[in-house]
Amino acid sequence: MTNEQSILTHRGRVGEVFAAFLKLGLTSFGGPIAHLGYFREAFVVRRRWIDEAGYADLVALCQFLPGPASSQVGFALGLLRAGPLGAVAAWVGFTFPSACLMLLFAYGASRFDGPLGIAVIHGLNLVAVAVVAQAVWGMARTLTPDRSRTALALAALVTVTLLGGAWGQVAAIGVGAMGGIWLCRTTVTATRRPIRFKVSRTVGVACLALFALLLVGLPLFASTSGLQGLALFDAFYRSGALVFGGGHVVLPLLQAAVVEPGWTDDATFLAGYGVAQAVPGPLFTFAAYLGAVIAPVPRGILGAAVALVAIFLPGLLILIGALPFWDALRARPAAQAALRGVNAAVVGILAAALYNPVWVSAVVGPYDFAIAAAGFGLLTVWRLPPIAVVALMTSLAVAWSI
Repeated sequence: MTNEQSILTHRGRVGEVFAAFLKLGLTSFGGPIAHLGYFREAFVVRRRWIDEAGYADLVALCQFLPGPASSQVGFALGLLRAGPLGAVAAWVGFTFPSACLMLLFAYGASRFDGPLGIAVIHGLNLVAVAVVAQAVWGMARTLTPDRSRTALALAALVTVTLLGGAWGQVAAIGVGAMGGIWLCRTTVTATRRPIRFKVSRTVGVACLALFALLLVGLPLFASTSGLQGLALFDAFYRSGALVFGGGHVVLPLLQAAVVEPGWTDDATFLAGYGVAQAVPGPLFTFAAYLGAVIAPVPRGILGAAVALVAIFLPGLLILIGALPFWDALRARPAAQAALRGVNAAVVGILAAALYNPVWVSAVVGPYDFAIAAAGFGLLTVWRLPPIAVVALMTSLAVAWSI
């Protein structure tokens, strides 16, 4: 194959990756677990970009790391198919549609100031109650199957409740990791086939170093410089860097990042979170909405772009950094035990967020409780699509207000 043919083939594969992920970005409803199912059907069964064992190994890696697991899997599949440009194409294709929809809602949210608009916003807040309760219920069943991990979840809940803020969440994750090493060494994880990605150890170390440098350095530079744009990037970067266990876990982190400093209020925050359940693609695009609606500049399209890049960047950096070392790391019992403890702590963190800010901001009377409970049942027992539950719960809230 000549150099010209090689370039054309590479460009063709990048375009192929973008088209495949754009279609998924427009149609993938249902959250991170559903996204992984869509990816398996699209890239394992139909296109055969990766085999079943390799895909399972890739999913295991992305669930081990902090960050949005489904977006990390998509990024890695693009990297596998078409190199670095393919990875970027996969991320853009999968993320762009829902980010645009969230940005459109951000610009329209200010018009929801009449009685009808207030009722719609309140209905979206109740959607957030049902969705977060479903996430806590499902994650608790999977991640706290024994007394030890249930105890770690409760310890994390107490830690977050007493300390509050982002540092309380960091402390809870630390409690989970240390408790996991002590209490969760009994389970043996089966060894899978190795992943074959063309990422050198030098590149991996550089990405891990950049991840750590930004995590530690951004708060210092933001506080000393006084630049609001840097503070915004830091807030969303830290939120993305500390998410273990799925997209819903970002809720308490973002609440601490944007509501506690007074950049926005709970009602606006939860309304956007409710809308995020009704759009396809990654839940992390909620950041685009928040970046657009916050009070201090940058906001609008620029704020949305800063927030969106910042929240995804740490998960993608740590994924690239982990790829060359994953096979050796996953064989260590201590690493497996720490991960089980962190996952249990995530349940406690999310349970604390279910109470505050989600419950206290949305449920103000018995009718609200009834709507939220009905939504929870529709999601967990009847397994209705989230978009249908969003439409039904919002309609009930509007009907009650008339």
